[in-house]
Amino acid sequence: MNPTPAAPKVVRTDEQWRAMLGDDLSYQVLRHGATERPFTGEYNDTTTAGDYKCRGCGEVLFTSEEKFASHCGWPSFHSPAAEDKIRYVEDNSLPGRPRIEVRCSNCDSHLGHVFEGEGYPTPTDLRYCINSVSLDLHQK
Repeated sequence: MNPTPAAPKVVRTDEQWRAMLGDDLSYQVLRHGATERPFTGEYNDTTTAGDYKCRGCGEVLFTSEEKFASHCGWPSFHSPAAEDKIRYVEDNSLPGRPRIEVRCSNCDSHLGHVFEGEGYPTPTDLRYCINSVSLDLHQK
């Protein structure tokens, strides 16, 4: 889970992102690192089997097999579908509270943050706290 610099494969202009994402919240979250309000996201309580794809590029980032009920207000996953699908960035935007931001490695869209050592009974002791508006669920 080390910060990983990488150039995105999918590159669009700001105007193209706005046209594609349409909705202000999706655009603000994916392109500017905003956060949806807790307990409001479409996938917060979803237990449907499927793949969670990046809303910005369609890359499979998480699956329902990694999703768990953290009761934190956002969809939570204990690991990504594949480690190379996620990019990690140091986030020091909150004074005194360093975090690791999670971005799609394919299009560099902001997804949320990953936290370690919170005591959830998961195989990784990680919680990928992801904004619903960053994802599209494709049912299996």
